[in-house]
Amino acid sequence: MDIFNNGNTIDPEKGYIRVDHWNDEQTEKLTFHYEQILKLIGENTVRKGLQNTPMRVAKAIQFLTQGYNTDPSSILRSAMFEEDYKEMVIVKDIEVYSLCEHHMIPFLGKAHVAYIPDRYITGLSKIARVVEAYARRLQVQERLTMQIRDCIQDTLKPLGVAVVIEAQHLCMMMRGVQKQNSVTTTSAFTGEFLHKQTTRDEFVHLIGSTLH
Repeated sequence: MDIFNNGNTIDPEKGYIRVDHWNDEQTEKLTFHYEQILKLIGENTVRKGLQNTPMRVAKAIQFLTQGYNTDPSSILRSAMFEEDYKEMVIVKDIEVYSLCEHHMIPFLGKAHVAYIPDRYITGLSKIARVVEAYARRLQVQERLTMQIRDCIQDTLKPLGVAVVIEAQHLCMMMRGVQKQNSVTTTSAFTGEFLHKQTTRDEFVHLIGSTLH
């Protein structure tokens, strides 16, 4: 049996500790409302399989929207370094998991991010963390793409930023039009990526190639 202790789940039989973080007050309120939702759709909330479901969902939604508690700019500033490098830096195939704000159904895919430094670079993992910080909110793909671009541009002040996101939306796959193979691509550019066709073409070529 799992024991909940200060956000840690301890299973004595399996011998592991899973670290979780949630707000107790929010969890209590969300649990109440999710229980009401289950009742409204006709479920029996006291049956064995659903006894702890409202609480689990309450904790899950806090994890899935934890980006509201994160300042993406501070992530970049935590690892800014002066470097005389003015060529393209690309971090591609960054996994994206987000919730569509229209139906709160997931969309998932990959983000490709590039920037051309002008004095400052940042830790490579910080680019992925910025993507994660914005993705872990209720989103639309178009805004997510621009938020990532603007954060990098405003914080690092590079010569240009490029962001491309490719994603599948379960709101199109599971409901509505029910098209399982559709992929949505969005892009956003600044600086040299916006004004120089050759720079943009190089970026598009590199994210489409399998160099590794």
